Order: sequence, then structure tokens, then C-alpha cells
Amino acid sequence: MKRTITPTFREEAAQVALSSNQPRKIIAADFGIGVSTLNRWISEYRNKQIPEPSDDVQKELARLRREVRDLREERDILKKAARYFASQKP
Repeated sequence: MKRTITPTFREEAAQVALSSNQPRKIIAADFGIGVSTLNRWISEYRNKQIPEPSDDVQKELARLRREVRDLREERDILKKAARYFASQKP
């Protein structure tokens, strides 16, 4: 007979594993699950704890990425110009 595992049970197992000093193998055995299952639950639990960035944060991130791209492009142009002028003989 297959047992049903509730989301609460999964979260509890993940919390115990993260807060305990015991090896995950022992914790998994205590909960009657496999280590790989416990590791998956821990990963899912951690992902739920990280909030999605707000729209403002996403817009700022996109703006900063564009700015970094532009600055790198400017830097590369200046490097090429410096090499060109350094190679010119007076």
C-alpha cells in the first residue's frame, strides 16, 4: 500500500535536515524516506523560501545589464584606439 506524503511532512523533513547536525542518511531513515528524496525536498523547500524579485527589481536589473554591456563596449573601443595610437610612430 502506497502512503500519501503531505506537503507539511515534506517541509518538516526538510527543516529538520537543514537545522540538524545529523547526516542526511540518518534523517532520511528516521522519516522513512530515501536520501535522494530528502535532498529533493530540501531543494524544493529552499526554492520556496526565495521570493521572486519585484517588477522594480527586475527593471533595475535589466537596466544595469544594459549599462554593463554598453560600458564593456566602450572599454573595448578605447582599448583598440589606445593600441592604434600606441602603434603610430611620431
